[in-house]
Amino acid sequence: MTVADFFPEKSDFSPEGVVLVTGGAGFIGSALVETLLSKGYRVRCLDNFSTGFRKNIEPFMKNPDFELLEGDIRSVADCSKAVENVEYILHEAALGSVPRSIADPGTSVAVNVAGTVNLFDAARRAGVRRIAYASSSSVYGDDPSGEKMEHRTGKVLSPYAASKAACELFAENFGKVYGLEIVGLRYFNVFGMRQNPAGAYAAVIPKFAQALLEHRSPVINGDGSISRDFTFVGNVVNANILALTVPEAAGNVFNVGCGRSFDLNTLFFALRDALAKYDPSIAELEVVHGPERPGDVRFSLASTEKAEKILGYVPKFSFEEGIDFTAGYYALAHQE
Repeated sequence: MTVADFFPEKSDFSPEGVVLVTGGAGFIGSALVETLLSKGYRVRCLDNFSTGFRKNIEPFMKNPDFELLEGDIRSVADCSKAVENVEYILHEAALGSVPRSIADPGTSVAVNVAGTVNLFDAARRAGVRRIAYASSSSVYGDDPSGEKMEHRTGKVLSPYAASKAACELFAENFGKVYGLEIVGLRYFNVFGMRQNPAGAYAAVIPKFAQALLEHRSPVINGDGSISRDFTFVGNVVNANILALTVPEAAGNVFNVGCGRSFDLNTLFFALRDALAKYDPSIAELEVVHGPERPGDVRFSLASTEKAEKILGYVPKFSFEEGIDFTAGYYALAHQE
């Protein structure tokens, strides 16, 4: 598999100007940067390296079509500089994690909401053609529906979720007031290569992978019945490019998921089996259950009907394929 596999099979995306990727040194951002560069587009990365890593973009630094701008979306000046000569923006810069937002709501709001407004304002002043930005399935909150549909949300359960819901309101507002073309993408538990396994706020899949490769039993919060629509990063890259190219997408928000939900116990066994192909002793490890986390949504499953109808988005990679690709990446990284 190469990054070219992430690109939509049918796409007329041919930007004449620069494509700006905010948070381009992060997990999803670097996948977007790599894919765009592989197609010969000019790419600018804006990142302050608070959660991104220089190693993620190191392979691109000698590419003449790549430019790194170290800056912060909370800075109006940095946003203004970043959008110069930019035709499209893929806005990934954010502070993720429900627990982090509960511990420090002010910073999450400052980055996710104020930073996004700064970028939107700079973009409309610079005449940017279109923005696709990262929203989150967390905006569904306590919606009791089994399958999450874009027109129906509940009450948000964390400051992180509230910040993403606020970004959607500002995106709608900038579209109506200024005519700025903006497309929202509600990500459902994205996973894949380069996702950081370290730190208190690491996502579940890289955290589990690191524990298993170190022959430690991962800890599941609760009884493991919490379920998620785990979505391989290749599907997310695909959706982002479609969001920039489909005329009817402007002003909409779309779910980006796989359309299948797996509980944490099932995830553990799938990941354990995939990693055991590289280290058979991993197959003997069992999971440990801990206390539930506050603010967690119990069940999450994306309806991709709207994205399929308007964007032409169909998940190219299944959960199982994504787990295999990701396990191979972490196994190789662990050996280095």
